Amino acid sequence: MSNAIRFHEPGGADVLRWEQVDAGPPRRGEASLRQTAVGLNFLDIYERSGLYPVSGLPSGLGREGAGVIETVGPGVRNFKPGDRVAYVSSQPGAYAQERVLPVNRLVAIPDGVSDRLAAAAMLKGLTAQFLLRQTYRVRKGSAVVILATAGGVGSIAVQWARHLGATVIAIVGSEAKAELVTRLGAHHVLLQHEPAWPARVRELTGGRGADVVYDSVGHETFERSLDCLRPRGLMVSFGNASGPVPPLSVLELSRRGSLYLTRPTLFHYISTRAELERGARDLFDVIGRGLVRIEIGQTYPLQDAAQAHRDLEGRRTVGSTVLLP
Repeated sequence: MSNAIRFHEPGGADVLRWEQVDAGPPRRGEASLRQTAVGLNFLDIYERSGLYPVSGLPSGLGREGAGVIETVGPGVRNFKPGDRVAYVSSQPGAYAQERVLPVNRLVAIPDGVSDRLAAAAMLKGLTAQFLLRQTYRVRKGSAVVILATAGGVGSIAVQWARHLGATVIAIVGSEAKAELVTRLGAHHVLLQHEPAWPARVRELTGGRGADVVYDSVGHETFERSLDCLRPRGLMVSFGNASGPVPPLSVLELSRRGSLYLTRPTLFHYISTRAELERGARDLFDVIGRGLVRIEIGQTYPLQDAAQAHRDLEGRRTVGSTVLLP
């Protein structure tokens, strides 16, 4: 038996419980992991709170982690006990000391990358990869606006977009976070609480507007994000840190310049093994070459997941957060 964080009903951080669970042996095509690090994401909060309902309760929580393979089930050829691996899962359950997963959802951790770094990078890094390389293909000369840039996805996206040659305009929640994001390479940093930041974006782009806006804040910023875009620009809404976006009349997209709007999800971009491997290869390449640095701002014992949730919801964290089983 091992332990895991689970919840029996949706609610605040206090619904999280530290319970004994039995992961069971791996079946055909699966591997049993001794987990060494687990990533924390806003997605976990959405599921815990009930904003994104889970399929059954009680439920585990967490989508990304890293660890060492202890045993493999029948038919497994590409992995063996002792291998260090990382994953991002379409099903919650990463907040655990042990886990059994299909090997076709595991990726090998390259030499020189720590387990903690891999756990912090998978969901957030693969999200940055699909946002910048697939949802909108950022290239030299692109003008991009990225919100919540002191957080896990945002801090990765700033560095990666800068490497790709984009002009990076970062939106942050405080002066302290502005200093961090400037160090990460943002060309311009604006404060979210200042109502005129869409006008500043237009000034910084010579009156044209941004090619793309990446907004994970949601309710508080959605309309202002739309106001940053050039005609036929792309609005990418990929999170709800301040709450879900209210209903929108599609005529608003026309009125603001025939805008495009998308609400992408990572798991639609890594649904096949080939897509997962391609995204992970791209991610670990920029990490390995030092082009993107994953900022682990804080760690917590896994048993203290509730406090980690409170701090993330209260915007008291910077960079990525890792839970340690």
